[in-house]
Amino acid sequence: MNPTSAKHHPFPPDARIIPVDEQPQRYQAVAPAPRPATTRKRRESPALGQAIREIVETILPAVLIALMIHLFLAQATRVEGYSMEPTLHGQERLVIEKLSFHFHPPERGDIVVLRVPEYGKEMLIKRVIGLPGDTIAVENGQVILNGETLVEDYINGPVRGNYGPMVVPPDSVFVMGDNRNNSNDSRAFGPIPYDNIVGRAWIRYWPLQEIDVMN
Repeated sequence: MNPTSAKHHPFPPDARIIPVDEQPQRYQAVAPAPRPATTRKRRESPALGQAIREIVETILPAVLIALMIHLFLAQATRVEGYSMEPTLHGQERLVIEKLSFHFHPPERGDIVVLRVPEYGKEMLIKRVIGLPGDTIAVENGQVILNGETLVEDYINGPVRGNYGPMVVPPDSVFVMGDNRNNSNDSRAFGPIPYDNIVGRAWIRYWPLQEIDVMN
């Protein structure tokens, strides 16, 4: 048999052929006989199984721990946009802690990450201004909280326009961006229920020269 005809042989490449009778031109394809490699694979499989088991036992708990931390304890985030300037700037990295709000409600002044149903999966970061029962208004460039001017040393200028008054409903907070004139906040979408708060800004870890614990 020349090399060309062998390349196009009708039997599988690993099949063996044996003569049917004394006439060498008649052949029958049969299944390949067991090879020594089969025995070798049997000897290797316990080691392979042990290696896989060790990998699973090492990686799976780490993945589960990371998932639990992400869901219930903390999450790394990146700031996009400028609605929280001058407190936070675009591209800064924060760690958001999610645990404390399971034990007590948000406090006035907290910087929180939240979800707004109209925004889908997008998360916003704002400052808590009003708590349940508070009356909020904006008059003459200032926030009025329960009839008193709110002292704010973290904003970058007076607020344009007027708003309210409105009373914050139970189990909700009124949030605003520190960059009051360039922020889409509770003045637009209303108070935020506690259930929509993802967590509290905890640590700013990037850029390195700005590392600090958020108040």
